[in-house]
Amino acid sequence: MSFLDDDTPKKPTAHEIGSDLSMLSVDELDSRIGLLKEEITRLEAEKERKAAGKRAADSFFRS
Repeated sequence: MSFLDDDTPKKPTAHEIGSDLSMLSVDELDSRIGLLKEEITRLEAEKERKAAGKRAADSFFRS
């Protein structure tokens, strides 16, 4: 038995926008939805971090 024959479930690493979804199971779709929700949360956090930096800079230069 090779170490490549690992039976642990693989977490999907990517979702291509616009890809064909017809061959995915409900569990696979749920997994992709979870991944995309995590990515949205990450994007929103980065957006807020950058907006806070911009607000701080705007406040500094208005003084």
